[in-house]
Amino acid sequence: MIPVCRLEDLPEGESVRIETTPPVAVFRTDDGELYAIDDTCTHQDASLSEGWLEGCLVECPLHAASFDLRTGQPACLPARRPVRTHRVTVDDGVIHVHLVVEEGSAA
Repeated sequence: MIPVCRLEDLPEGESVRIETTPPVAVFRTDDGELYAIDDTCTHQDASLSEGWLEGCLVECPLHAASFDLRTGQPACLPARRPVRTHRVTVDDGVIHVHLVVEEGSAA
C-alpha cells in the first residue's frame, strides 16, 4: 500500500503521478471517483497522467489513444494493449494505491 496524497489535495478532474516501478497515475474523476493505472501508454512511451480526463476515460497526450480507467482497456486506436489497473483506497483522508504485482516478479 503506497500513500499518494491527501484526498483534498487531488481536485476532481485531476491526476497525480507516483514514482513507482513502473510509474502509476492516480485520477480523481469529475464525479469524485478514484482510479489508478500504470502511467505509461501501451502504444508509445507517454505519461497518461499528463493526458485529458473525460468521465472514466483518459486520453494519451501523444497520439490520442484512450483508456478506460475502470478496466485499463484501450477505448480506441492506436493503443491495442491495456494498462494495468490498481486498487485505490482512502484511509484517514489519505489516498493509497495497492499495486498489482506482475506474476514472476517480487513484491
